[in-house]
Amino acid sequence: MHLDERIELLSQLGSHLLGPEDEFLTALMKRTEFNNGWFSLEQQQRALQTVSRQLLDRDKLREWVGDYSLPAPAAPPERTVGLVLAGNIPLVGIHDLVSVFVAGHHAQIKLSSKDPYVLPYLIKVMVRLNPAAEPYFQIVNNLSGFDAIIATGSNNSARYFEAYFGHYPHIIRRNRNAVAVLTGEETEEQLRGLGDDIFSYFGLGCRNVSKIYVPEGYDFNPLLEVLHEWRHLQNHTKWKNNFDYNFALLTLNKEHFLHNGSIILREDTGMASHIAGLYYEYYHDLGAVARVLRNRSEEIQLVVAQPGLLAQPATYPFGTAQQPGLADYADGVDTLSFLTTGLSQTAG
Repeated sequence: MHLDERIELLSQLGSHLLGPEDEFLTALMKRTEFNNGWFSLEQQQRALQTVSRQLLDRDKLREWVGDYSLPAPAAPPERTVGLVLAGNIPLVGIHDLVSVFVAGHHAQIKLSSKDPYVLPYLIKVMVRLNPAAEPYFQIVNNLSGFDAIIATGSNNSARYFEAYFGHYPHIIRRNRNAVAVLTGEETEEQLRGLGDDIFSYFGLGCRNVSKIYVPEGYDFNPLLEVLHEWRHLQNHTKWKNNFDYNFALLTLNKEHFLHNGSIILREDTGMASHIAGLYYEYYHDLGAVARVLRNRSEEIQLVVAQPGLLAQPATYPFGTAQQPGLADYADGVDTLSFLTTGLSQTAG
């Protein structure tokens, strides 16, 4: 398949997902929800909508690839890229899959046990739309015979990935979290956007805000009032169990914390808060915050703040953390460059 054909097929998949309901896909999402309570039907539908609009749009795909020198496609593809997919949020590995396909390589895919049904079906839809796509995808239980690897997991699993795959061309991703920098002058709309950055996918994504930096003397009441709009999460058993457990633990330990029935806020220097929790840390001046963020960049996926608040690192507007585009690479590593320039340099 030529590059234009691959882009066209991806856009057709996007149109399919945005079109009339695919009843079989809905059934698979319900099966996924039964298998993994964190993957509610609502959150899976959100993921599909975001993927369709951000990653499978024809114009966005063409603009994205325009910045790269993609090699002439092989038929069938000659290079095999192993993908070890994470399972923290629905379809979290689809950007890697799109990147490998656009680069013209064969994707050998090891699915997460937490999300084993939907992605294989999306591949089947692509093959149904264009049978020439079939040689580009292979789902396996064990990776073998690959030329490069992209593996995503926890800090602990990353050590094993390094041991197993370190001598291959690779991208290995570890735990990261998003943070937000507040000034106290945010509008209600911006705070509501921050709430989406915190609560989408139950806060389980590496792009979810798990910590906020606030100025000394910050008034938490407006934030707590807006975040109370997500009180419906208390109807979700897994979320409520985590909330109740941490509430009880902090109470027994007589630790200071804030809460509004939706989330627990606690002062902490850490980056990765517990489920149903949000860490906060005070700052004296924005320059100091910027230095902290640069020094801890290996722990941070992205920073949310008002536009222009910080010169470095770059920031995202409130409410956009979980709407990544094609050029929003995980851990700041350019996946498509790795799949083109990086692999061509290791050919043979």
